[in-house]
Amino acid sequence: MTPFEGGYHNSPEGFSAEAVLECKICWTPYDPAEGDSYRQIDPGTAFRDLPEDWSCPNCGAPKEHFLVNRDPGASALMETVRLRGLTDKLVADFREIWNGKMRDVPMVNRTLSIEAIGFRMHDGRPLGVLLSPWFMNLIQLPGEDEDWSGLTPGEKESIAFPSGEYEFIHNTRETIGGYKACSLFSMMGDFGSQKQAVDVANAVMVALFDPEVRAETDRKADIRASREAELAAAAPVETGDMPVPDLSEPTRRGFITAGLAEDAQN
Repeated sequence: MTPFEGGYHNSPEGFSAEAVLECKICWTPYDPAEGDSYRQIDPGTAFRDLPEDWSCPNCGAPKEHFLVNRDPGASALMETVRLRGLTDKLVADFREIWNGKMRDVPMVNRTLSIEAIGFRMHDGRPLGVLLSPWFMNLIQLPGEDEDWSGLTPGEKESIAFPSGEYEFIHNTRETIGGYKACSLFSMMGDFGSQKQAVDVANAVMVALFDPEVRAETDRKADIRASREAELAAAAPVETGDMPVPDLSEPTRRGFITAGLAEDAQN
């Protein structure tokens, strides 16, 4: 594609899908919100998605003669670019681990590759899922003005989300620096493909912000406590060899990932 003359970065990737551009010959604007009725371009069509032969409806100037007039989505674009830069570093760091230490470990799932999934800003910090052949972790990175290089590896921290509180472990890497990780899956053998694992990671990012998950785990914990009380009241003096029921309390991390790998296969 011919480079754009002017604009934010002289490139169609340098402005968002919401950007309004104008012809530098006759100053006719193209607004994605309105489209172009003359060429039957539907409203909502970004400038970069216009046909290659599209030209100014007023003077016929080609696309490369259009300049960015204003860009309502510029801040979101800058955030996306920053996130991509951080996740690229994160993936590079763990590819180095894969190539240097993990590739020949018997328990890894070699059908999977390292990928950063669903990263978004939450409370001013990048948050998403890191997928690898040997784990799937929820990852939080520092905010733009934060320095996490002093984090103590192995130190634990509870972080709250709409679905509940989750335990994160502090760590540092040479390229990405400090980060916090919550283990979702520590064994990846149940995943049959990269797509399946990516689907699960995306589902986790949705469930993480769903208050219904908190309500459901709280409900199960209340049922467990009630059942324990009933069993204690009805317990005989001698239990003998009677089996003890499994009353383990559901963890939010376990609840948010329960059955997801199996469901994605079906």
